Amino acid sequence: MERRVIYFEKAGRENTEACLEVTKEILSEGNIRHVIVASTTGETALLFAEALKEADVNLVVVTHSYGFKEPNTIEMPDDVRKQIESIGAKVYTGTMITHSLETALAKQFSGVYPTLLVAQSLRRFGEGPKVCIEMVMMAADAGLIPEGEEILTIAGTARGADTVMIIRSAASKRFLNLKVLEILAKPRG
Repeated sequence: MERRVIYFEKAGRENTEACLEVTKEILSEGNIRHVIVASTTGETALLFAEALKEADVNLVVVTHSYGFKEPNTIEMPDDVRKQIESIGAKVYTGTMITHSLETALAKQFSGVYPTLLVAQSLRRFGEGPKVCIEMVMMAADAGLIPEGEEILTIAGTARGADTVMIIRSAASKRFLNLKVLEILAKPRG
């Protein structure tokens, strides 16, 4: 198997269009049935939902959890969420796998905890790859994608998209069954 991989000079939203093109190219092969896109404010989600609305795929958008930025708030406005859903995508907001109780315990007790070690280890590949892996488990845990299938995942660093991966899905309880199959685009730095 031979596949083109894109490495961006730097991370960020300026890579979003290129990630969308990679996504369309992979979907045109007809082998992928599920796509997950990370979106904080909904901007990236709307772009992908509009572009993929004619594609025969299950599009899942994963947001930050409530209270991620500050208590009792979410960064994606309700009207944007409704717009994304009206296009046919599912929007998931839930506990972020690597931002769970352990984060609070680590701050309070200055300890080292397994989930935080996993998150920091995954960040060696970049923030986008860490988020792609995390989202697959979150979506599987929520029943929005099946386990054991190839999932096309798109995430980024801060805003926009700069990472595209194909991952064989697993729920968080079966994290060690999750497999990164292909890295199709990511920032070098």
